[in-house]
Amino acid sequence: MTGATTGATTASGASGPVELDLAIDGMTCASCVARVEKRLGRLDGVTATVNLATERARVTAPASIDPALLVAEVQKAGYGAHVIEAAEPPREADSGAALRIRLIVSAALTVPVVLLAMVPAWQFWGWQWVSLVLATPVVLWGGWPFHRAAAVNLRHGAATMDTLVSLGTAAAYLWSLWALVFGTAGELGMHHPFTFVAEPGSASGAIYLEVAAGVTTFLLLGRFVEERSKRRAGAALRDLLQAGAKDVAILTDDERERRVPVSALAVGDRFVVRPGERIAADGVVLDGAAAVDTSAMTGESVPVEVAGGGTVAGGTIAHGGTIVVRASRVGADTQLARMAKLVEEAQLGKAGIQRLADRISGVFVPVVIALALATFLVWMLVGGGTSAAVSAAVAVLIVACPCALGLATPTALLVGTGRAAQLGILITGPEVLERTGRIDTIVFDKTGTLTTGTMTVTGVVTADGAEEDSAEGTDALLLAASAERGSEHPIGRAIAAAVDAHAPVSGFRAVAGFGVTALVDGRQVTVARVDDSAGLPDTLAAAVRASRAAGATAVLVTVDDRAVAVLSVSDPLRADAEEAIGLVRGLGLEPVVLSGDHEETVRAVVGPLRIRNVVGGATPEGKAETIARLQEDGHSVAMVGDGVNDAAALAAADLGIAMGSGSDVAIEAGDLTLLRSDPVLVADAIRLSRRTVAIIRGNLFWAFAYNVAALPVAALGLLNPMIAGAAMAFSSVFVVLNSLRLRSFAGRTISS
Repeated sequence: MTGATTGATTASGASGPVELDLAIDGMTCASCVARVEKRLGRLDGVTATVNLATERARVTAPASIDPALLVAEVQKAGYGAHVIEAAEPPREADSGAALRIRLIVSAALTVPVVLLAMVPAWQFWGWQWVSLVLATPVVLWGGWPFHRAAAVNLRHGAATMDTLVSLGTAAAYLWSLWALVFGTAGELGMHHPFTFVAEPGSASGAIYLEVAAGVTTFLLLGRFVEERSKRRAGAALRDLLQAGAKDVAILTDDERERRVPVSALAVGDRFVVRPGERIAADGVVLDGAAAVDTSAMTGESVPVEVAGGGTVAGGTIAHGGTIVVRASRVGADTQLARMAKLVEEAQLGKAGIQRLADRISGVFVPVVIALALATFLVWMLVGGGTSAAVSAAVAVLIVACPCALGLATPTALLVGTGRAAQLGILITGPEVLERTGRIDTIVFDKTGTLTTGTMTVTGVVTADGAEEDSAEGTDALLLAASAERGSEHPIGRAIAAAVDAHAPVSGFRAVAGFGVTALVDGRQVTVARVDDSAGLPDTLAAAVRASRAAGATAVLVTVDDRAVAVLSVSDPLRADAEEAIGLVRGLGLEPVVLSGDHEETVRAVVGPLRIRNVVGGATPEGKAETIARLQEDGHSVAMVGDGVNDAAALAAADLGIAMGSGSDVAIEAGDLTLLRSDPVLVADAIRLSRRTVAIIRGNLFWAFAYNVAALPVAALGLLNPMIAGAAMAFSSVFVVLNSLRLRSFAGRTISS
């Protein structure tokens, strides 16, 4: 989804660095990743992050750079590359059918070779030559992808996993060929009518055709399983990208429908959505009603009813009715496109621990080749014999696996972020996952987060004690509602919705954390939160106290600098707020409530949640300061909010969690975005993040431990080269399959 060039502009107007995404062909292991990153990094001002699982590179380069230069540099490293266009989806491996055929044929030829070598009773006159005939196409044709990649890398002065595989299988095959043609392997002695074996103890009589063929087949099987698993790992993102409509029925000025490709849709266009059709863009419903299935984007299984004035998102599906929608966001600006871009960018990132693995992988293959040569020489020097020396050296070459190191992080990220998107959770990158594991305190905004966010005016008291149904009360409410018509705050919207008709307004101004002022019908009106009832008329001061005691928010209406009324605005707790806090506590986190409302009001509202640390009366700056104080006390803090006044706190927190129903400013400031207004999703997001990090660490531990344990065992001659090949293939498959466990992650319950 990321465009080919996404530039930044500096304050002076000069063009800053741009980001480009490249598709990379031919990478097989972490050594390939390190090589491509190093090669691109040689260009002035260029940095690159390469992802093995997605076969993509995110490149940051000067705006003046020619993308063809980047492609050429990758090609010089021995790999294919092209710049990814804006609408290009993640690639599915197109070599699946060819790889399957190569695997099936190789396996069919390898089985008799292995059986003849391992079961003496089945050996017959000339069985070695039959094995040579069967093994040759396996090693040369079946193993051609490894040999070709090794040759390309060698031509560019590089060594990768393919180099190890090619060297190992070629050494076993060529040694066997030499032993048959020039050694004693063909000089057979009869031990019983149908069993002929080479002279015992003869180095030149030992053949390793079953090793050459078996290792090749095992590695083909491993690569086949790995490719299939990687496709499954990226399925969530592909599904997300494919959720968009392909065409749309636009309404023309003469009310006729014209079906066009969705790319032709523009902001302001009206389009028709019939039952079962995907909505083509974000927009506002002008006519009709329907139940909209938003599960592809939010994970919410219950359809949402929409009618005139309601909003809809592109990629969702309308059921049970026809609606006419006016497009407000199209193409790359839709929520679906932004979601896909965020998920893809997260998958391109690297965890800090993965960078260590990449540095090790950069020198891994040369070290293994040197170790294999040293193993051969040591075995020869200690009198172990050529046969044992060759076997041990080949096992060292085969068993080493930088592939697992390269796949450990990206496959887990691929599955974890994809599964999160299916649940309505957007994770911006691997560094966010790492920070999640350190969180010990979680701060909740009250309004719209723990409460429904659907506020209503429940009472009006004027300065002379009149109620809402009095002329004075009605006039005060009309002035306040008119002034709040331009407000985006939930309290402001509730007040604006309290009357049907509004007076003329000019000079509207909103002050975050305070309220609004406007000139309404020639009178200067201020509608603001009441911080202190001191100085108010007794009637209004009593109304403020009563409102707070009832858990409502007290709002003061001032007309021409005179306090005229107090409005009580209520916002009840969400039905699942108690469950959400219980889940958070189950994760070992200390909940805190932070709100701009008066502390007495906040405590009355959140009382059923039994939260000890409640902070009220906080301005946007005050919220950020509260986060800073908690951090100074040694806490690692997550902040959950949905409003403009939460943006500073979200940015200041160690982990910002933005509710997707909130403002764009809050979403931009957050590290995690929840697409549903569901506080239970907070615990799910943290659990999934922690689970993903645990999988990454487990993958990397396995990859390191496998190589640390296997290489010495192989060098000591205790590992059959064919078993080494199977172990190498399994190590790569293991980290992919381990990552795929994240696909089964379920929400709402604490995992034991």
